[in-house]
Amino acid sequence: MKRAVFKTLCLCISVSETRTTSFPGSLNRIFALSLHCLKKKKRMIVCIAEKPSVARDIADVLGAKDKKDGYIEGNGYQVTWTFGHLCTLKEPHEYTPNWKSWSLGSLPMVPPRFGIKLISNPTYERQFHVIENLMQHADMIINCGDAGQEGELIQRWVMQKAGARCPVKRLWISSLTEEAIREGFAKLRDASDFQPLYEAGLSRAIGDWLLGMNATRLYTMKYGQNRQVLSIGRVQTPTLALIVNRQLEIQNFVPKQYWELKTVYRDTTFSAILRKSDEELVLEAEKQKEGATAKAAKPEDNRGIEPITDRERGEALLEQIKNSPFTITNVTRKNGKEAPPRLFDLTSLQVECNRKFAFSADETLKTIQSLYEKKVTTYPRVDTTFLSDDIYPKCPGILKGLRDYQALTAPLDGATLPKSKKVFDNSKVTDHHAIIPTGQPPQNLTDMERRVFDLIARRFIAVFYPDCLFATTTVIGEVEQIEFKVSGKQILEPGWRVVFGTPSAQSQEEKEEKSGEEENVLPAFVVGESGPHLPDLYEKWTQPPRPYTEATLLRAMETAGKLVDNDELRDALKENGIGRPSTRAAIIETLFKRNYIRKEKKNLIATPTGVELIQIIHEELLKSAELTGIWEKKLREIEKRTYNAGQFLEELKQMVSEIVMSVLSDNSNRHITIQVPVPEKGKGEKAAAASDKPKKEPKKRAPRKSATKKTEQATGENQPADALVGQPCPLCGKGTVIKGKTAYGCSEWKSGCTFRKPFE
Repeated sequence: MKRAVFKTLCLCISVSETRTTSFPGSLNRIFALSLHCLKKKKRMIVCIAEKPSVARDIADVLGAKDKKDGYIEGNGYQVTWTFGHLCTLKEPHEYTPNWKSWSLGSLPMVPPRFGIKLISNPTYERQFHVIENLMQHADMIINCGDAGQEGELIQRWVMQKAGARCPVKRLWISSLTEEAIREGFAKLRDASDFQPLYEAGLSRAIGDWLLGMNATRLYTMKYGQNRQVLSIGRVQTPTLALIVNRQLEIQNFVPKQYWELKTVYRDTTFSAILRKSDEELVLEAEKQKEGATAKAAKPEDNRGIEPITDRERGEALLEQIKNSPFTITNVTRKNGKEAPPRLFDLTSLQVECNRKFAFSADETLKTIQSLYEKKVTTYPRVDTTFLSDDIYPKCPGILKGLRDYQALTAPLDGATLPKSKKVFDNSKVTDHHAIIPTGQPPQNLTDMERRVFDLIARRFIAVFYPDCLFATTTVIGEVEQIEFKVSGKQILEPGWRVVFGTPSAQSQEEKEEKSGEEENVLPAFVVGESGPHLPDLYEKWTQPPRPYTEATLLRAMETAGKLVDNDELRDALKENGIGRPSTRAAIIETLFKRNYIRKEKKNLIATPTGVELIQIIHEELLKSAELTGIWEKKLREIEKRTYNAGQFLEELKQMVSEIVMSVLSDNSNRHITIQVPVPEKGKGEKAAAASDKPKKEPKKRAPRKSATKKTEQATGENQPADALVGQPCPLCGKGTVIKGKTAYGCSEWKSGCTFRKPFE
């Protein structure tokens, strides 16, 4: 009976504030009584976090101040921590000695039951024994791991290995602020609520073990010439296939010559309207079916001349129109509006950082993780760009906390913030919402952290600004029944664009991709006017697709190989994406380390080893982005309890067996070229060794100079001047200060403002 009362009291502690000063009288009495019981029984509630820094934050809120070896104690709590993964799945030889030596005859390796082990590391082992002792004497455990699939798996394995038998609660929070931690402890959830999350994480780990261990041994022994371990992975290999296939597409591309017919009328260049091919019409129809906003052109509206594919025809058309007047036949002006850009999920943040700053996906992940641990941004490993409704009341306070952005938040101060369905939508949020600031003033940020935080802060501010209003003018003219067109886009009211300190929030890369949508003002044309013009014929060549950058590769991984810019369509394809937001950066880094890819400027280039590896794999299941995306979808369905983990693993076991049989039946004498990695110029990680266990230890090279460090140094020297960005222009007072390549300028430069401040 006493024990039952004691447990009830412990639960009262777990679901309420823990500093006695914050309790009402009745709760204070309960809290005091429970503490008395705890002291008498000499037992504690054990909280386990994923990192020491997070543990310290939690301990501070709980009132635990007494630092011990491997944990912090006080106020009825013992707060301890892991270092990420302390446990992992057992190695093949730990199931049976026969699997210690690599042999084709031992494949496939499918243990009857998977087991976990402690990672061999003295620091990990020492910390685990501390955790084990605490858990053996605990009356309750509170899992304070990262609120995600991997965080759940990490802590569950530790608890299993430690033989924990007491009740377990789950702390589920999206930020590490004191308010969020207190709120989380007031709403602790049962560990059983997260059993599907654990099953999905466990299925992922076992699936990766089954495919990785078997396929890596299989291909290494069959095709690797015993010179390099050929790493094969469920996510890694399809990602490599994307890069290789794009590269082969570029290499095999045969440029075709064509000509463009243009004419200049009143200092404005008009282009001849071309008929769309049947293929283009079909593609537009497919986009419309998939939910894209662009409407497919109707066949009857498909006007214009046939594309000019030979010079003789082009010159004949030129001759036909050169002596005839140019007549304006139609002028249309449409007003439109453009909503603010979506809030960031992890992938879109990595994409933006790669485009703007050339940060790698891994660098961005580490930076946003650091910002999260510094309590200035929310949980980063998210795949949604929406906020839940319960965040809306907190938004004014968050905006008020962005003190360095007062010039931008001032127009929102005191006003009722708009609540758009494009921002707040409970149906689009599962465990975590989009990445936003917490409202805590950022302090002591590195240059990289400052840049990433700036992107997040401005996106958050921008969603509460009005839409950008613009006018699109399209003018059509005609010469000898040949129609010409020109379009111009004029910003009428910048709206949210002022938050970014520039008339356009597009990167240079985006502008190049949308070169036809120039923001320019056309002269005033009147229907029926006519006059002389200067036609000309321009020789052009079709261009191959662009190589992947980390930004475009991340997008392709997110949408199962389909490069999609439309937000709605991209959301629909996310269900079938390759990997998870939290793992994609690591996958790309693995490809670098395995010497499967290298970087040329921002482009990702497959090495001969990477190309040959993909070419030698004939099993589509191993390298298909779409099929891998389907597996990822099944893992998410396990989380949602709509799919069975056991069925997923049985299907994976069957697939592994089929792959082994297929490769073993290959009687060809194919081998893969093994190349030693070459040091790269510019930014990037250290070049990885060409082999896991090379016969000869390579000489150690000095780390390559990081472009990021150069950037940090450069911006550090001009730190005071950076505060100018986003401030009102000191010359005209209308625009805001923007940062160019060599100097600061005014956003109203197109309107004639001449403010310029060179970098010192």
